Amino acid sequence: MSLKPAVKVSRRIAEIGREAWDACAGNPDYAANPFIRFDFLNALEEANCAVERTGWGPQHISVEDDAGRVAAVMPLYLKSHSQGEYIFDHAWADAYERAGGRYYPKLLSAAPFVPATGARLLVRPDVDAGEARALLLGGALTLCERYGASGLNINFLTEAEWRWAGVHGMGLREGQQYHWENRGYADFEGFLGALSSGRRKTIRRERREAQGQAEVVCLTGADITEEHWDAFFGFYMDTGARKWGRPYLTRAFFSMLGERMADQVLLVLARREGRWIAGALNLIGGDCLYGRHWGCVEEVPFLHFELCYYQAIEWAIDHGLPRVEAGAQGQHKIARGYLPRPVYSAHYIADPMLRGPVERFLEQERVGVEQEMEWLEEEYSPFKADPATTSGSAP
Repeated sequence: MSLKPAVKVSRRIAEIGREAWDACAGNPDYAANPFIRFDFLNALEEANCAVERTGWGPQHISVEDDAGRVAAVMPLYLKSHSQGEYIFDHAWADAYERAGGRYYPKLLSAAPFVPATGARLLVRPDVDAGEARALLLGGALTLCERYGASGLNINFLTEAEWRWAGVHGMGLREGQQYHWENRGYADFEGFLGALSSGRRKTIRRERREAQGQAEVVCLTGADITEEHWDAFFGFYMDTGARKWGRPYLTRAFFSMLGERMADQVLLVLARREGRWIAGALNLIGGDCLYGRHWGCVEEVPFLHFELCYYQAIEWAIDHGLPRVEAGAQGQHKIARGYLPRPVYSAHYIADPMLRGPVERFLEQERVGVEQEMEWLEEEYSPFKADPATTSGSAP
């Protein structure tokens, strides 16, 4: 099947349409990643989260086959800042602008506000991936030149895409997150059995204290109501205001998420004396549970760990998911079974005067990140010295 050489640019994902977009995003190779699906990205636009006035101007690229059907797509945004990305390039922007350059606008391919790995060059499964990727990347670089953007960044792409991007001239960056991996545990006690006795006792104590002070409820699908979203939005706004000053997501977005993707949402809430006091939002993928947001209106010891980490592990075990990604940052996650794992981004810098220093930095940074991940796991892993897979219960 041949592809048309020209690419199309859409200022709203709705211009491409759900059927056409998801024919690409639903490729089985992408393991039903919820953040690249039409409903998620469209809700961000409809709810005025990822739009021009917030600094996320959609510029989605699509490629058609010779029959006029969409064969490949790339989520793409014209950015006027670097907020909400979780791959930090502020130092590059500062250095370039102090030298007289203009770092913004820039182009970014990502799932907005989501520090989770997923495909970015989305190709329909019956289409040649190499040819389609080349057309998408070429179209993005042409847009970069047209807008006078400082460069193109592709954040949290898959390792296969990352290596492909490197072969095609992009600078390669490596970062780290903390992920929990399911080693075939039969239940949460089976997971505890793989840990050192000290960590096992600590986690049991933390769970006991948290559950003793609040009722924990896990909701998904039709069980999630507007009452639950009202409560969670309050937690989200409180946390966002204290950490960032301007939360990214609107109340309308959460209602749309519940209306359109309820079966891919796991909402873990805590209630005390009839009042919701804390919550954690997760999205369910084909091979992963993705932890996204947490918030509370009352401080309860260990409740954060219970809602965000232990409930996620337990749910993943019960539903046979291979891993849990708990979002960005947080070395404290290691003690709770989440080990350091690499995440990837690829970068094209238009100006050679900035490109050279950035690429040298990326080479040095990759070595440092890999060494740090190895050291963290060796020094701080909570697992036994020989963490053999266990499926029984721990004493």
